[in-house]
Parts: sequence; structure tokens; C-alpha cells
Amino acid sequence: MTNNSALSNASPLKSSHCVAGVPPVVASGVADPPTRLAPQHSALLSAIVLAGGKSSRMGQDKALLPIEGVTLLQRVCSIAAGCADTVYIVTPWPERYQNLTLPCCQFIREVPLSGETGNEPLNHGPLVGFAQGLAQVQTDWVLLLACDLPKLQLEGLQVWVAELDSVGEDAIAALAHHTKGWEPLCGFYRRRCLPQLLDFINQGGRSFQQWLQRNSIQVLSLPATDMLLNCNTPEDWALMQ
Repeated sequence: MTNNSALSNASPLKSSHCVAGVPPVVASGVADPPTRLAPQHSALLSAIVLAGGKSSRMGQDKALLPIEGVTLLQRVCSIAAGCADTVYIVTPWPERYQNLTLPCCQFIREVPLSGETGNEPLNHGPLVGFAQGLAQVQTDWVLLLACDLPKLQLEGLQVWVAELDSVGEDAIAALAHHTKGWEPLCGFYRRRCLPQLLDFINQGGRSFQQWLQRNSIQVLSLPATDMLLNCNTPEDWALMQ
């Protein structure tokens, strides 16, 4: 049985601060965050970026891979900040990323569940990391992103954000769908899905696809670009350069 307190005790650790009306100062060599999307929907939006994977097939931390003069984590967070009010980075090791320039981001430390010691890489998967982050979210909608999306584009996310007002009330998420199933780590979830998510986790569920199959999901149009591609191996990464 999963310990619910492990899902709710993950507390945000402040990283870079944003002052109202004052753009964040970005260190030399790091690109400014993209221009933020003007509000086009009634619900405020937060973003969660998951950076808790073991990167075993890559052989090094994917979040720290260099791309366009910054790390992959910085790039994804910068794009997320272009359309979200707050960006949360969920990771078991925030200290690893504390020296990165991440304007307007807050860390949420991913914590072990019952039966996990915390002395080894967490094995509970991204669904639990998402639940721990979602417990801290205050907005109606949250954009969930993996940290290994090198082709992610703000313009593609903006198109989706504009569709949120048309999502049916029964839908707990708005996601792209392809031949392999739902795309869970680049899409939008309603905060009110947390109770159903915790019930699924408490029953031993760890699969995003299985959880999503139990719920009503609004289908988002597939982007014309390859922005949903992720990278898992050095060969994947080389092809994307």
C-alpha cells in the first residue's frame, strides 16, 4: 500500500525568483525565456517538469545534456515558462541542478514511497513523481513535461493552451494520441484528477497508460513537427543534433 504522506510531503524548494513586473535576470550565455503567452484561456496554468529518471540507457543524466548553449532541462523549463504561471521541477536530487539558471522555477523534491529506502535511484516511475508535483499545484490546469524533449516548441504548446477552454468537463486531461497510445509526458491535466490518481497508485498502479485508460481524455491534435520526440540513448541524441 502506498503511503499518501509520501505524495503530499514533497515540498517545493525555491530556485530562481521572479519579481512581479520585473523580467528575470539570466546569466551570460543562457538564453532569455521566450515571450510569455498572453492569457487566452480562463484557467491559470502551471507546469511540472519531471527530472527524476535514471537515464540508464543514456549513460549520463539526460537533463544535463547540452543543447543550444544550455542544458536540456533549462531549455524545457524555459519553454514551459513561456506559457505557464509557475514551473515546478520534480526531482529526487534538486542539488544536482541548483547551480543552473532556472528563472521562475521551484524544485519539488521527489521522495521515496513506503518500501523505498531513498538510498538508491527511485524506481516508482514518472506517475508517482507527477502525483507528488500535482499535490503542490494551485492552478486548475497543469502542463506536464518530461525533461528530455529536445524538439519541444513553444508555438506548439501555445496552440494546445488555446484549446483548453473547449475541453469537456468530464475530461481529466488533454493529450495527444498516437499509435503507441497516449502521450502522457507532454500534455495537460486538471488538478482535480489527483484523487483518482492517488487511488490508482494506492492500488499499486504505476503505468500512465493504464491510468489514462480508466479516465475520460480529450484528444489534442498531433503537432506537425517532431516536438514529441524524446531521447533515451546516445544514438537517439546523436540523431537529434
